[in-house]
Amino acid sequence: MLPTGRMHLVVRLGDDPLRLFQHDDDRAGQVVATALVGGARASYYVREVSRPLCSVGATLLPGAAFALFGARADELAARHTPLEDLWSAREVDVLRDRLAMARSHAERLDVFETTLAARLPRIHGLHPAVAHVLHDLRAFRPVHEAVQRSGYSHRALIGLFAGAVGLTPKRYARVRRFHGALRRAVPDASWADIAADLGYSDQAHFVREFREFAGVTPSGYRRAAPRFAHHVPVAPGPR
Repeated sequence: MLPTGRMHLVVRLGDDPLRLFQHDDDRAGQVVATALVGGARASYYVREVSRPLCSVGATLLPGAAFALFGARADELAARHTPLEDLWSAREVDVLRDRLAMARSHAERLDVFETTLAARLPRIHGLHPAVAHVLHDLRAFRPVHEAVQRSGYSHRALIGLFAGAVGLTPKRYARVRRFHGALRRAVPDASWADIAADLGYSDQAHFVREFREFAGVTPSGYRRAAPRFAHHVPVAPGPR
């Protein structure tokens, strides 16, 4: 699973919890939970996909950590947190039961959305300075300019931003640029053109960042031919 820079919330409807692996040769893995929050991250992780699974989830925008979980995003970053650590066990059980009883995918999404929306009024939303920096970064403005335009000191802004997003502004911008490269990575696209369009200094810079975030080179990513841009299949290591 490749990073997007965003947090996600997933409820797995079966009895199989999420199992993570430290590396390709890890045969045991680590069991997490059936309902969990995946924090924002700037690196890939390996998870088990050996059995079919039905799940309901959402990718969460910056600011959602406070609104939904009452926690800073950087406290949840780069790890998977069982939802029971953030909500009560009863709330999680009720949500899982309601999702399991739903008669269609549309009904499950309605239940999921209603549950999340009911929590939103309890906590303040996104800080305006963070919203302005996110807007500037989406417009590909340099990070230092975005921070200066916020009106806050560098240190204060980074604290606000990391608390809402889970990553520092610079790291978030790097991951989102990598995300942009994946979106452009159609089979006949030139990696050199993609790197130039996204402002990488040269091809070596692009390859270095791609490998840092994905664990594979751009050519290795293309050979893997992932069905979904951020879900890269890996062959199990030797027993």
